[in-house]
Amino acid sequence: MTPTDDSGDGPGDPPASADDPTGVFVVETDAQRRDAFSVRRTVFVDEQGVDEAIEYDEYDDPSAEATHFVAYDDGEPVGAARLRPAASDAHGDGGESDTAKAERVAVAAERRDEGWGRRIMRAVEDHARTEGFDRLALHAQTRVRAFYDKLGYEAHGAEFEEAGIPHIAMETALPDDT
Repeated sequence: MTPTDDSGDGPGDPPASADDPTGVFVVETDAQRRDAFSVRRTVFVDEQGVDEAIEYDEYDDPSAEATHFVAYDDGEPVGAARLRPAASDAHGDGGESDTAKAERVAVAAERRDEGWGRRIMRAVEDHARTEGFDRLALHAQTRVRAFYDKLGYEAHGAEFEEAGIPHIAMETALPDDT
């Protein structure tokens, strides 16, 4: 596993133990993919009632141009996210070659308010920056808009529904950390 963030110490630091990883990782194995998808299913399908037929799409195919992330605490999957190049859509998401899109950001209900969402987003942002993107767009569920506001994302456009849930398009610049 290649860590992109661990417990807030810094990007790229190795987990304390390969047997019991803690941190946010780019998905590299089938087991990691299953763990990420398990968190997503629990959060989006079971908890929020999103139809499974729309939760998983073409960007979940292993050959798709998307990077998946899984967060572990002592080897237990606690979060997930997906990153892909942005494509123009009805909600004004870039379509610019310098813009990436964060999607399917999920933290297990019992692990919320522990900083996992921030860690996941930092890993996604770091990876997007490494891949050469200058901006990061996302569709935030309106109930968690304040979380993204605190991370520096700015809302644009009107609220809209996605999977039957109110969302708002948000975007941030990814400054070069060098």
